[in-house]
Amino acid sequence: MKTADNKQHDGMAAEIMTTADLASWGLPIVAYVRHQGEQGAGSWTIHAADGTTIGAAPDRATAFAAVRQHELEPLSVH
Repeated sequence: MKTADNKQHDGMAAEIMTTADLASWGLPIVAYVRHQGEQGAGSWTIHAADGTTIGAAPDRATAFAAVRQHELEPLSVH
């Protein structure tokens, strides 16, 4: 890794994370759960780390259970 003065530090990676790397970060291990609709109504959608909708559920608990059933780690989106 280079510092502000452009010197390489020993033991640090020389490569920088690309935009594609950042977009796919967490893709195989996490799913995001988000409420859709008005407060108190609506459903819960499940999204892959890249934002792709991969499912829906009638309530938060069911959404989290579905994510865990597919061996992913559920995270809430506020």
